[in-house]
Amino acid sequence: MNDSLQNALDWISGTPLRVAIILISAMIAQAFGTRAIERAMNRLATADLVPGPRNIVARQKERARTIGGVLSSTLKTVIWVVATAMALGEFGFNLGPLIASAGILGVALGLGAQTLVRDVLSGIFMLVEDQYGVGDEIHIQEVEGKVEKVGLRITQIRDKKGVLWFIRNGEILLVGNKSKN
Repeated sequence: MNDSLQNALDWISGTPLRVAIILISAMIAQAFGTRAIERAMNRLATADLVPGPRNIVARQKERARTIGGVLSSTLKTVIWVVATAMALGEFGFNLGPLIASAGILGVALGLGAQTLVRDVLSGIFMLVEDQYGVGDEIHIQEVEGKVEKVGLRITQIRDKKGVLWFIRNGEILLVGNKSKN
């Protein structure tokens, strides 16, 4: 075998092969993780957590679906950030300054995204406390209507005139739920 072919094979079996293994491993981890989260949330959605007449299956399914979406997004983000960092390391990038810059950028984003964090945290507590769910007749601020969608950041309510209202969960201070006994 000539030297140029041997050098090409050595190069391909080095960095490109390791990067390909990293990317394939990330895809496999994402597929398995997403499937595990879906199975766990389906099991949670169908479990009889509140036996008796108060068992509200539709609300339980909606909560499980919302939590599953959050967990899946978090898993995907973590997997691909780690895979990207590992791939950059294989190409010889010095990750020390990048990580230090990310820390400073994280602090700046954290200060700038306080309302976003407040909305998400309020949405998490609202879901955990089961204050309202899809299909409930509620009164929030000046809006009175039926809940169409509950997310971690925004709740969507359709009023009696047909207007769809988007209310940030961090802005909700007082909720009246007509559907709960």
